[in-house]
Amino acid sequence: MTSKTVHANPTKSRSPRHRAREFALQGLYQWLLNNEVAGSIDAHIREAHGFDKADRDHFNSLLHGAINQSVQLREEIAPLIDRSIAELSPVEHAALLIGAFELKNHIEIPYRVVINEAVELTKSFGGLDGHKYVNGVLDKLAAKLRVNEVSAKK
Repeated sequence: MTSKTVHANPTKSRSPRHRAREFALQGLYQWLLNNEVAGSIDAHIREAHGFDKADRDHFNSLLHGAINQSVQLREEIAPLIDRSIAELSPVEHAALLIGAFELKNHIEIPYRVVINEAVELTKSFGGLDGHKYVNGVLDKLAAKLRVNEVSAKK
């Protein structure tokens, strides 16, 4: 990903939290491909065009939290996918880590918002049908991690 953020729909208004998720996705993508140190990725992303419009605290929570909890998050995701974690595209992998992290650690954000945001990220940055896959996996994970919230919505 370049320092100039590319968006699927540049005219669409994005909230500071959505922008934070976009930048966290880019950071996790970089981490997954290059295995760089989180601090280095963080510094690079914060210099990117448009970062000033992102929710910095949420970005920090997502990037560092998903990296620090990646082993546990992958353990939560692994039983819900039809392939190994290594076979996921980096964008799907990053979106799933962000979604899993938010479902687990940001209970103030409704699970449907978490899933929708991960789907939107995958639509913007991922392959053709990756968003459907991310949606299905996070829907199953939400039913496991947010039992009361999910059952109340049905």
